[in-house]
Amino acid sequence: MTRPHTLTAHPHRSTTVLTGAISLTLAAGWAAHHGITAADYGADTSSRLAAVWSVTFLLLLTQTVMYHCERPRQATPRARRQLDALHVAVLMPVYNEDPGYLRYGLESLLAQTRCPNSVHVVDDGSTTGDYRLLRAWWIEAATAAGIATTWVRQPNSGKRHAQAAGVRACPQADVFVTVDSDSCLDHRAVEEILLPFARRDVQSAAGIVLATNHHRNLLTRITDLWFLVGQLTDRSALSAMGAVLVNSGPLAAYRAAVVRDNLDAYLSETFMGRPVMFSDDSLLTLYALLRGRAVQQPSAVVFTALPERPSHFLRMYLRWMRGSTIRSLWRMRYLPLTGWAYWAQLTRWFQVALSTAVLAWLLIVEPALYGRTPPASFLIVPFLIGWAQALRYLSIIRSDERIRTRLITWLLMPAAVVGSWTVLRFLRWYGMATCARTGWGTRQNGAEVTLTGPADEATLADLPDEDTVRIRIPVAKLLDPDTETTLTVPIPRQRTAAPVPEGTFR
Repeated sequence: MTRPHTLTAHPHRSTTVLTGAISLTLAAGWAAHHGITAADYGADTSSRLAAVWSVTFLLLLTQTVMYHCERPRQATPRARRQLDALHVAVLMPVYNEDPGYLRYGLESLLAQTRCPNSVHVVDDGSTTGDYRLLRAWWIEAATAAGIATTWVRQPNSGKRHAQAAGVRACPQADVFVTVDSDSCLDHRAVEEILLPFARRDVQSAAGIVLATNHHRNLLTRITDLWFLVGQLTDRSALSAMGAVLVNSGPLAAYRAAVVRDNLDAYLSETFMGRPVMFSDDSLLTLYALLRGRAVQQPSAVVFTALPERPSHFLRMYLRWMRGSTIRSLWRMRYLPLTGWAYWAQLTRWFQVALSTAVLAWLLIVEPALYGRTPPASFLIVPFLIGWAQALRYLSIIRSDERIRTRLITWLLMPAAVVGSWTVLRFLRWYGMATCARTGWGTRQNGAEVTLTGPADEATLADLPDEDTVRIRIPVAKLLDPDTETTLTVPIPRQRTAAPVPEGTFR
């Protein structure tokens, strides 16, 4: 994939989108009513289907109103000054990441309208790639920008332990911003994601995630559509109530106390006697919900690389579903009954069970036992609902895409609906049944999505040899777990000597 230009995006509110969503939802209601009336299901079955659709329509209408109530959080000038005084620390774990995407994300941190106070990169024992030149470039660039930074390598321990190393390296942080190693932030992302913290009861904020590589193929385009619509409908509705259940890994922010006070539990989570390696973002969100509000900031945008191959996507989704199962059990156990989040989780279980039961009845039981197949109007209903919700996709304006291209992507929503009702539904239930398998499942053999080829890696830092010196970093910080040797890293020559703490550059 060729290197993209600087990416930006922002939300845009439109009455056309709202009107279209309402119109398509009403059309779906008519189609469902027509199907029930036209089908010869008998009085009992028809009345049950009518009741099911009435409940579904009520839930859908409620969610539609809630997600259209979401607004980007704002702050008064006084509150902005208070937010500017906070120490914002970015945590970036790295494992077998493509150097091109990694540098792209680091460059985006330098271009922020509100730069973070510190950035902590932890290489979690990567077995592919060589980050030495990239590390040297980053240390020089961050220092020039006035950003304190650390870049350390540790034996492979998992994403949570890599984040914990960054937490321990910054005891003065007031807010931790978590990003992935392929996260490319919009230039206002850090500034925007801090705004919800003007309210003292807000404990975490989620950003909006878009695909860097959405033009790569049909899979990435549909996945970008499906993923963004989920954020702007389901999560936006929960955000309006301060009850977001899951923050996204590519960009989220937490009050430092949420992370520090729960760090031991975060690192030692087990399920059925096995350590849990995934679902870290949802666990941090749960900690935030136990202290206050968890919201989404739709104006804080980040770009990330989505899977480009079906096998990669299916493994990622299966991991999500296993983590979702574990986290759902924890929410029902620990969330208070008086909070919106508890009832949101319960409603989600109810919707999954109800839709699966109705689908099985209409497509399996009725044809097999009674010889009755669903009318064609029933098949239109999920497509109309999908298109209605997918209009939210058009409310995000990207710098690298025209509206007509996004309209074409919007038209692909039926493909996302079919995949969601078939393959992904099966994976959801399979993930629930196999949730005790708590391994990560990707990147064991290196990055699965790349921005640059091997020939490009040598030019990542653009540092001439005569401007670098080689020093030996202490074993405790950069011991290679595969070769048991200490790595030697090039750093820029300094004209004035200054004492530098071992393994830390500020």
